[in-house]
Amino acid sequence: MTIPASALPVETPPAFLGVARSQRHQVPEMLARIIAGRGIDIEAVDDFLDPTIRKLLPDPLTVTDMEAAAKRIADAATRGEKVAVFGDYDVDGATSAALLTWHLRHCGLDPLIHIPDRIFEGYGPNVEAVRGLAARGATLLVTVDCGTTSIEALAEAKRLGMDVVVIDHHQCGDQLPVVEALVNPNRPDDLSGLGHLAAVGLVFVTLVAVNRELRARGFWSEVKPEPNLLDALHHVALGTVADVAPLIGLNRAFVAKGLIALRRRDHVGHTALMDVARLSGPPEAWHLGFALGPRINAGGRIGRADLGVRLLLEGDISEAARIAAELDRLNTERRAIEQMAEAQAEAEALASLGLDDKGAVIVTASEGWHPGVVGLVASRLKEKFARPAFAIALEPGGTGTGSGRSIAGVDLGKVVREAVQEGILLKGGGHAMAAGITLKKERLAEFRAFVEAALAASVAEARHVNELLIDGAVSARAVTTDFAATLNRAGPFGAGNPEPLIALPSHQLVYADEVGQAHLRLRFKSGDGAFVNAIAFRSVGQKLGNALTENRGQLLHVAGSLAVDRWQGTERVQLRVNDVAVPDQGPAVIR
Repeated sequence: MTIPASALPVETPPAFLGVARSQRHQVPEMLARIIAGRGIDIEAVDDFLDPTIRKLLPDPLTVTDMEAAAKRIADAATRGEKVAVFGDYDVDGATSAALLTWHLRHCGLDPLIHIPDRIFEGYGPNVEAVRGLAARGATLLVTVDCGTTSIEALAEAKRLGMDVVVIDHHQCGDQLPVVEALVNPNRPDDLSGLGHLAAVGLVFVTLVAVNRELRARGFWSEVKPEPNLLDALHHVALGTVADVAPLIGLNRAFVAKGLIALRRRDHVGHTALMDVARLSGPPEAWHLGFALGPRINAGGRIGRADLGVRLLLEGDISEAARIAAELDRLNTERRAIEQMAEAQAEAEALASLGLDDKGAVIVTASEGWHPGVVGLVASRLKEKFARPAFAIALEPGGTGTGSGRSIAGVDLGKVVREAVQEGILLKGGGHAMAAGITLKKERLAEFRAFVEAALAASVAEARHVNELLIDGAVSARAVTTDFAATLNRAGPFGAGNPEPLIALPSHQLVYADEVGQAHLRLRFKSGDGAFVNAIAFRSVGQKLGNALTENRGQLLHVAGSLAVDRWQGTERVQLRVNDVAVPDQGPAVIR
């Protein structure tokens, strides 16, 4: 973290050239800095501050195969067909399946829903499940958040007489399934520019096309009114944030408007989920990723895979509360399982890296790990060691199921697909930042060597660029709820639009103590006697935590993001610490 010598503590953010407010857009100077720092053109400022779906939604038919998909789903509605919805077991899959099912029910259909068991069925359509859906009378199979690489299973669906529509956003292999429509903006022949959408966002775009097609056919009436898709933005926001889709363009509008919908608390399932997560104030984007999403995910990880979809489609308040409570219980159980596996994986990673911290990629594996938590473990390893990481659960039969998570600038999905082509992996796929794999235990060392060699150069380059970009410097006295609200106008924040990073130069660390699960509760004091409360999440035992505890009572440059902490009806601002540096010793990167 580099703090310029001119960055001195101030009561309010300094105004460049004495201008404290943008005259053209009437925004405070600090907010204008943040917007400019994100590369937003001056003509696009209004749309950035108030992203609307109406302005940012392109014509759905720009997506390859969209017209065929809309027509086939519309055919099913007009004919009253039995439709099967096949979704993934994560949050994006659950919200996608819930959104599509909600719409089909509005059309008067009673669709079948299948969410595969993560352990016994694995990712995506499988032959056995497809046969079961066909036996129950399905004539149209729609896969959401999966299906692009399911060549064999979808061929079986066709053999059994089912038509197939795939709505997916995962990267494609060389071979595409033979189906009625493959709606995937990441297929090589798609020029829509919508590859950043989560699957649930893509389902929304597809249903816009379906509504239009049914409208043209005169399907909607007073008895069967056209459903307002904006009423289902709760689903789109949750799936988009939980899948770590970049909050740019249309995604920002989905999440911004979806958060407004969630704050109305008019959806039974989402309200039950917020209640069981004990949200004390209006939900923010980070709540979706860290409080609501993990509870939906818990069903697919260690419980019944369809619990999340059932909750999102439930109309009875009591039943929704029961399902939400079960998901909350499973999430608590998941955390305990994850923490055990994480401790073992960290020990293995430290041993493999050695004292000289060598190695581009971390590949850990163990018998006894629950396959449902390996993605979370890989994510923790990636964060802790700042390099791509895999965690693999080895089964008694000698097969391992694992997940990988990457760092910016390193394409994990590509190297996994190459490992499949080389015969090192039995199965594998994903995208740049995350991947799933299946391999034989005896090929583990070969896989480790393969990814190390393939990614060494890109990891070295990505880790070399290790800068923390600061949006502005203020003093503790300037950190108020009004100031935090001003910064939040640049939200929603998440992947692709990170929270503004604010520096507090030369503030004294007057309090530091451990709290919760390896967090540090902190308090900083500015030169004029003002205080700001802070927290450093999961920092105990890490470089950041060590730097903080070793400098109690000392002056530090501090960088972090602001959050409003709500407790028993009162609000106060809290700084979430990302980094610290010791003043007057030159630039110092602690984390």
